[in-house]
Amino acid sequence: MPLLTVRAIGTAPLGLEDVSALAFTSHNGVAMFAATNPQRDLPVFTVGDATAELARARGFRTVRSAGGALADLAAVLTAEAPRAGWLLVPGARAPAGDLSALVSPTIRVRAVPVYETLETGATPPAFFDAVLIHSARAARALRSCGPFAGQVAVALSAAVAEAVGETAGLEIRIAAAPDESALLEALGKPAPRV
Repeated sequence: MPLLTVRAIGTAPLGLEDVSALAFTSHNGVAMFAATNPQRDLPVFTVGDATAELARARGFRTVRSAGGALADLAAVLTAEAPRAGWLLVPGARAPAGDLSALVSPTIRVRAVPVYETLETGATPPAFFDAVLIHSARAARALRSCGPFAGQVAVALSAAVAEAVGETAGLEIRIAAAPDESALLEALGKPAPRV
């Protein structure tokens, strides 16, 4: 039962004349940007591997995953992003973090909102065992549905767990890495055999 829904902001392609690279902090950023912008030759930096896979599936040729969280992406950008032109960050209207504050000041960052997340107003079922929480925004939406009594909340990261808060009445588990496999492992489902 999703607590959030995603809505596109604008349908016109973004001007990319002075942009030297793109950075995506979420699947939604990739999906919304790719739906309105046909250009695929700029280098792309992503926060994690799943976002990188989606960028490649949408036709971007040069994609580099930071394999982690926002701070990991900032470190990769500081080390590898082009210094000429702008680094365009198509993302949420209300992003979870400020990427521009984390990267080197020699990188010019332009954040552009291409989507927004809205609460669905869904009410959790009276009885449930566990909930998977992918973002701080979803955690805040869940917290407003409480209090709960002993159910498990599996958070994608420590920041997401912090947004759930200790007063919600949930047993909080944190994924070992910010990806879907680690989230499911924290829930108790073993990883698939290789």
